[in-house]
Amino acid sequence: MFRSREFKLVFTTSAVIVLFNLHVAEGILRRCYQCRSRGDLGSCKDPFRFNATQIEDERGITAVPCASGWCGKVIEGANSFRDDDYDIATQRMCVQRGPSDSEDRCAYTVYNYKKVFMCFCQGDLCNSTSGKSSNLLTILLFSLLPILYASYRNR
Repeated sequence: MFRSREFKLVFTTSAVIVLFNLHVAEGILRRCYQCRSRGDLGSCKDPFRFNATQIEDERGITAVPCASGWCGKVIEGANSFRDDDYDIATQRMCVQRGPSDSEDRCAYTVYNYKKVFMCFCQGDLCNSTSGKSSNLLTILLFSLLPILYASYRNR
């Protein structure tokens, strides 16, 4: 399978890549998307189709620095039984603090006296989707590529 020296080299290289990327990712200023839209015509709704470079040209969407590092997304009116989605409003923003257990999550809650669907996430521009940020997963996958390549080559 692996020769000892080759395995050590691949493992060391992968470990250095992972550690370097994690260190760099922790030092980056965290930003959140900030926008609000209602109905079909808004750019803030899901699916959110913008990245950090595309929002410069899109009116009403900005990437704001977030001191807490926690971003949020609030969807209000999603539990109505109407055919159109005019009543659905989506807002993305920086929140002052995240959940007390520091876990990313989405759930129904009461916000400004209304029942809403709210998501919290921690990471740079993580409030573009309803799931967790994929930066860490991407780093890990790219870091495993040398190991996968070496095992394929030694078949």
